[in-house]
Amino acid sequence: MISRTTIDNVFETARVEEVIGDYVQLKKSGSNFKGLSPFTDERSPSFMVSPVKQIWKDFSSGKGGNVVAFLMEHEHFTYPEAIKYLAKKYGIEIEETVQTDEQKEAADTRESLYLVSEFAKDHFHHTLLNTDLGKAIGLSYFKERGFTDETIKEFQLGYSLDEWDAFTSHAIKKAYKLEFLEQTGLSIVKGEKQFDRFKGRVMFPIQSMSGRTLGFGGRILKTDKKAAKYLNSPESDIYHKSKVLYGIYHAKQSIAKEDNCFLVEGYTDVIQFYQRGVKNVVSSSGTALTSEQIRLVNRLTKNITVLFDGDAAGLRASLRGIDLILEQGMNVRICTFPEGEDPDSFAKNNTLEDLLLFLEENAQDFIQFKASLLATDAKNDPLKKAETIRDMVESIAKIPDVIKREVYIQECARIMDISEEVLFNTLAQILQKDKRDANRNANKGKTDTPQPFDVVKTPKIKAKKVDVLWELERKIIELLLLYGDEEQDFEDLLLESDEDGKIILKPEMVTSKVFEKIFLDLQDDEVEFANDEFKEVYYDIIEHLNQKQEVQLTSFLSQLEPEKSAAISTILMDDEKYILHDWERKEIYVKKKEQGISQMVSETILNLRRHLISQKITELSTSVKDNTDADTKEFMQSIIDYQGLKYVLTEKLRRVL
Repeated sequence: MISRTTIDNVFETARVEEVIGDYVQLKKSGSNFKGLSPFTDERSPSFMVSPVKQIWKDFSSGKGGNVVAFLMEHEHFTYPEAIKYLAKKYGIEIEETVQTDEQKEAADTRESLYLVSEFAKDHFHHTLLNTDLGKAIGLSYFKERGFTDETIKEFQLGYSLDEWDAFTSHAIKKAYKLEFLEQTGLSIVKGEKQFDRFKGRVMFPIQSMSGRTLGFGGRILKTDKKAAKYLNSPESDIYHKSKVLYGIYHAKQSIAKEDNCFLVEGYTDVIQFYQRGVKNVVSSSGTALTSEQIRLVNRLTKNITVLFDGDAAGLRASLRGIDLILEQGMNVRICTFPEGEDPDSFAKNNTLEDLLLFLEENAQDFIQFKASLLATDAKNDPLKKAETIRDMVESIAKIPDVIKREVYIQECARIMDISEEVLFNTLAQILQKDKRDANRNANKGKTDTPQPFDVVKTPKIKAKKVDVLWELERKIIELLLLYGDEEQDFEDLLLESDEDGKIILKPEMVTSKVFEKIFLDLQDDEVEFANDEFKEVYYDIIEHLNQKQEVQLTSFLSQLEPEKSAAISTILMDDEKYILHDWERKEIYVKKKEQGISQMVSETILNLRRHLISQKITELSTSVKDNTDADTKEFMQSIIDYQGLKYVLTEKLRRVL
């Protein structure tokens, strides 16, 4: 168990905007930051971070919480893992009790896979640097590639001995279970025998954006026609190659800072660029580029520069990846190296200044690159030229932004010497076909698809019923969190009867703190929260305010369970959606809550009383039907009294409003 002191130190030190900034490109928006959701595929920012409140809210997925909640959601950390990660990031010493064997056994499978992978990374790195064979074979190879000691340490490069079970036997001796070694793919089990998957290979650890070891890439060093040159870890609960980019952990901050990401093909390309000084570089690790990988970059920047070898055999096949990037609404440029060169060799043989100059001068817009590449095949063949133009327009059709599409159509018309009108007509046909295909796929398997010219009655959409009590209780929590410790002048309402016996409300001004006003009013009315979650949070806040006389959000949220913390963050960040939509720029001005705190508190309590009275009237009306005539008169009188009180409260609310 991690001590409370450590947890408090972590929450006091960690900055939510700094931590999330490692994963999402944040832009200043008033007193907050906004960015693209890391949980959904979107092109308009719906993700808000509040440095003042030290919380975040993702309006597209509904997730929210404090800095620990973000790491638990994004990196799938457990609570202790998130605390340890933050402690390491901010240099905080962790105080914790020693885990028992029972606690170790209770760790879930996923965490066990992470532990095994981390152990393997350290083992292979140690073997490379501290064994005779590791230094003679593995380290020599990396030195030949031009990697420095600092780079080897930075990327935790390693070596797996060329023995059948050297790693597996060592891991089992260290009490790591064979089932987890097999699940990570580090070991291959056949009957009673087990082998090392990566024997005789130099090792490249593949890390998540937060630095956790997910899997490995291994390169064989001896000539063996039967063995693959590069071998990756198989898919597991923690490693999905289509969702990972090699080098993203080392590159994330530089990508956001430079507002550009260089995309290469191999591990050594990444490392050589990084060592030369170009750190905003990642690799798809030899696999075809996927939408999930592109979205990783999209969180950090809108700009990707794809780097191809000068003699890349699969250059045309790689164009599909460019279309995927365009679909994500990103800006893509392409740069090819001179024949016989690749990113690794070019970075190794040139200075940083020469490398940056080459990238700047030779990076082409995708439409220019595609035109030059495809036009080479077309030459003077009219049919091939037509196919080339159509291919280019199909790529332009992937771009979601209408203005960008038009600009690229104009550029394509200029390069290919064809009228814009023809290209726009072709674009319209492609977009229409894509729409039809999408509708066809959506309706696949449905037997009741309406035929052309059928008269289809528009179905009535049942309006979602508003849970008034839930909304009012939520509002009370919000008021307590935002203004609980503030002192305000309230118009207290005392129930009295006039000369005719009618119920009236006699106003009386009182000065009180918001939380005291709410607590006493609810206590006087004997009101209990109907929602259990709100009820628990309500008493947590009241207790916190009674003890400290102020809401210290960071301290308060750190003491709550992640679920409660997320619920509170949702309430606190509700108004930030106005900032996302930039309403003030559109001359739509939302009234600030601070402009009428006492009024909001009074209205909320009056509305709650009115709602509860309405519920009571409904209950009494039902009881009239189920009771004898003798009781009916008494019930009817109660209903009349409650109706009178409801009328008075309604009139009061109308006056306030």
